[in-house]
Order: sequence, then C-alpha cells, then structure tokens
Amino acid sequence: MIDITLQNFEAELIVASQQRPVLLDIWAPWCGPCRTLGPILEKLEVAYAGRFTLAKLNSDEVPEIAGQLSQMFGVRSIPFCVMFAGGQPVDGFVGALPEAQIREFLDKHVPAGEELEAEADLAEAQELLEDGDLESALGKLAHAVELDPANDAARFDYVKALLELGLLAEAREAFAPVAAKAADTLTPAPRLAALATWLTAFDAAAGADPAALQAAISANKRDFDARFTLAQLHLASQRFTEAMDELLEIIMRDKTWNGEAARKTYVAILELLTKPAPKPAAEAKTGTLEIAGKAAVVQSDPLIDSYRRKLSMALF
Repeated sequence: MIDITLQNFEAELIVASQQRPVLLDIWAPWCGPCRTLGPILEKLEVAYAGRFTLAKLNSDEVPEIAGQLSQMFGVRSIPFCVMFAGGQPVDGFVGALPEAQIREFLDKHVPAGEELEAEADLAEAQELLEDGDLESALGKLAHAVELDPANDAARFDYVKALLELGLLAEAREAFAPVAAKAADTLTPAPRLAALATWLTAFDAAAGADPAALQAAISANKRDFDARFTLAQLHLASQRFTEAMDELLEIIMRDKTWNGEAARKTYVAILELLTKPAPKPAAEAKTGTLEIAGKAAVVQSDPLIDSYRRKLSMALF
C-alpha cells in the first residue's frame, strides 16, 4: 500500500499502473465509511498477492487529484475508488461495498496469476531479444505462452523466434491455435497475420530454383509470378529487404496484381520488422495536473521508415 501525493502520483499511480493495475482509494479522516472500507481493501491487496497495488489518497490533503477524478467520473462523495490500468483511470466504485462485491470489481480488471507471470516472462524475453540472446528468450516465451495462451504478444514473439532459429515445424505447431484469428478480416490481428504470411512463404519457397527465377525475371520484367516466388524465397530465408525490393517492383508495375498480393506481403514484412509500441508514458505538465498517461513515442527505425516511404511513393 502506498500513499499518493502530488509529488509521487505520476510515478506511483500513472507509471506504476502500466505494469500492473493500481486501485486508488480516495478517503478522508472524517469519513466513517472510509474507515470501514480501508481494512477490506488492505486485506484484499494481500489476498491478491501482488496482482494489483493499493494506493490511498487523502482528499483533504490532495484535493487537486481527488477533484479531477471526481469530476471525470461525476462522483461527489467518498469513499471513492478508481482503478488505474495502462496509465489511466478505467473504472471505479463509490461507497463501502461488501468484500464480495469488491472482489467482483477487482476480477474484472486484475490479471490472473498466470497472466501476470506470463507478462513478466514476456518482458524478460524482450530484453533478451534486444541483447540478441535468441535461445534464452525462446525459453521465456515458451513459458509465457504456456501460462497464458491468449497472450498474442508472447505468441507472436515465440513463433517469430522459432522461425528465426529455423524451427519451422515447431513454429507451425505454436501458430496453429491462432491461425483462425490471423485470418479473421473482421477483427484484424496484423501481427498474427504477418506470421501467417511468413509461414506461407516457406511453402511457396519449397523447391524453388532461385537461378531459374532470376532468369525468368531477366527475360521478362513483368513475370510477376516468378518475381513473387523469388520474394517469398527471400522472406523464407529472412532476407527481408531483398523480399521487399522484389515486391516493390511488382507494386510499381501493377498495384492490383493477384489481389494486391505484393502489397499485402510487403506490409506483412514491415509488421514483422516493426517493434511493438511501448506502453504509454506519463508526462507531467508545468502547472497542470494530468491524470491520464501520454502515448509513448515509438523509436524510429531508419530502415523501416525508408521502406514505408518507398511503398507510399509506389502506391500514391
């Protein structure tokens, strides 16, 4: 349990809630129901074993934060509890509710223990990937997917790592549970769809003769079938820029060829190469109290930016 002040609210409430949910209890010393609710919340923080953090805010001492949240939710009384997740307030309740109702509220927002452990494994794996330790990261990712099969971010990194290590059969097996989701155009999952494109490239590249493909292209620049197969061969071999170069040649000559297959594959490769967006970052403004976190700026990659520009120029 932590006490929130103007000095620490950004770090302990906004930033901290990007890692795990934070339940903010707004109370006052003169409030009888607050004295009833407080011990219940403290008991639940222990019972939930680190799955959420309890923060307390004295509305008499920090009226700025209490007032802004009350106005945001249209609440005029205390105790008033606000759930913060992902750097912003997402839900709340008013009054000294019974423990059972508070548990129902928490269970809507607090991850299960397995989900929390999976997120920790994913975070460690991403650090290992940054350091180039692919094999160590693979173990963490496998464990994360086992703990939380619905964690698409962990599954993406896991399948991608398997493919980068040349473990195609294992990658196909790991991808199978989300194959239908990757193909769903009503609720697109672009990163999973990109994996599907990569896996398809292995099938297309099987038995392909690069020398024969190059000869066919030299004889006819508009032999798009040969050029597309060559691009997929490059993709299967992790020669991503070479694959995009071939696809770009098709796009520049015929944007709509084969149902825009070249453009779709090009976009999928960009998705494979793009790092996931960082979590929102909190930002305090001078003289202004900002409750919600700010969207973090994605670190620019010159290579990806260059190929995005090439695609844009070819299309428009």
